[in-house]
Amino acid sequence: MKAEALHGVLAPVTTPFDRETGDVAPVALRSAARELLARGLHGIVVSGSTGEGPLLDDDESARLVEWLRDVVPDDRWLVAGTGAESTRATIRATERAAAAGADAALVRPPAYFGPALSPAALVGHFVRVADASPIPILVYNIPKHTHVMLQDGVLRSLAEHERIAGFKDSSGDLKLLAAYRAAAPRLRALVGSGSLFYPALELGADGGILAVACFAAEQCARLYRAFRADDRRSAGAEQERLVPLAREIVGELGVPGVKAAMDLVGLEGGPVRPPLLPLDARQRSRVADLLATAGLKAAA
Repeated sequence: MKAEALHGVLAPVTTPFDRETGDVAPVALRSAARELLARGLHGIVVSGSTGEGPLLDDDESARLVEWLRDVVPDDRWLVAGTGAESTRATIRATERAAAAGADAALVRPPAYFGPALSPAALVGHFVRVADASPIPILVYNIPKHTHVMLQDGVLRSLAEHERIAGFKDSSGDLKLLAAYRAAAPRLRALVGSGSLFYPALELGADGGILAVACFAAEQCARLYRAFRADDRRSAGAEQERLVPLAREIVGELGVPGVKAAMDLVGLEGGPVRPPLLPLDARQRSRVADLLATAGLKAAA
């Protein structure tokens, strides 16, 4: 386990695919990760929502970690999304990620039977995963995709488990984030919404896993540094520039929007994997306009 607690800005990097074969393109993946870290980020997350994790097979997910292990230095974090539909499958995915070199696992709740799962069932799921995990885990609340809202009582029940290191909240609800923080003060708190990064830090978040950081890494890193230096004015100014990018590109256009934005700033987000569809010409033009307004240069 790393000596330094998880903090700062991590990019849930997209998974680039070869345009001809549809296979993962490791050279593009490694290149993007190197550039994002060079721009001041504190870590990389693979196989998350922005990384099209649910569209990857088991071998691909493990290989993503292997391909990036020597790219991410020891003083940064390499986190792998390992959530699955059964506790057994989640444990196996977490063990594979650990064997491949991941520093921590990001674990969402099961989704298919999610609405039928009681808080006690969810607590039991995360406890069993944590008991079996060789690496720390982060509990991942992302109701937009799972349609399961983890209540603060679930975090309270998990707060003292030695292998549960923190949580990521992508609900977009600052009141819920504050409730999580109060329920589990020991855990590291990470926010998943770039449009709420600054207010989340004000509420005690330790950092963020932000899709907007995939194409606006320097801006996210500057916001974090300014906040930690108690320069609230600069942090607030950076947040104002990030809001349109996070809301319109990430929030409205999703993974295809993030990949297009990366392409436009020279980071090769690459094509999406079906059944997702790429942006149309009008959407791509809108992304280019948003990037230009934010002062992000298009690739030559």
